[in-house]
Amino acid sequence: MLAPKRVKYRKRQKGRCRGIAWRGSKISFGEYAIQAMEGGWITDRQIESARVAITRHVKRGGKVWIRIFPDKPVTQKPLEVRMGKGKGAPERWVARIKQGRVLFELEGVSPEDAREAMRLASHKLPVKTRFLSKAERSFVL
Repeated sequence: MLAPKRVKYRKRQKGRCRGIAWRGSKISFGEYAIQAMEGGWITDRQIESARVAITRHVKRGGKVWIRIFPDKPVTQKPLEVRMGKGKGAPERWVARIKQGRVLFELEGVSPEDAREAMRLASHKLPVKTRFLSKAERSFVL
C-alpha cells in the first residue's frame, strides 16, 4: 500500500475538505483522466484497487499516472477501550481530495478502453467522479 516513508508528526488533526482544487485540476501527463466531483478522503487501499482495475482493463497497455498520494494519518482507538487516555494509534493513510482534483491519468489506449477503465476505477472510489479527455477540454467544473 502507499504510505509516506517518514513524516514530521505521527498524528494529525482531522480537518475539512472544503473548497475547489485549483492545483491538480487539469490533465498534465496523459490523454484521459478522472476528476473528483466532491471532496473527501480516499484511503491507500482504495487508490490501489482503482489502479489495479485500470491496469487490468487495459491489459497492462498504456501508461497510468496516480495524481494523489495518501499523506494524512488517520488514528483509531482499539475496540472496547474506555474514553480518555489520549488519541489512538495511526491505523491507515488517506489522501485529502478537494472538488475538481484529477485522481488518475491514462494514455496509450483507445478512448473507449480509457472510458471503461476509468469507469471501473471510479466504482472503487468513495467520491463522485467524471471522465475527462484532453481532446474535449472540459476541465471547468
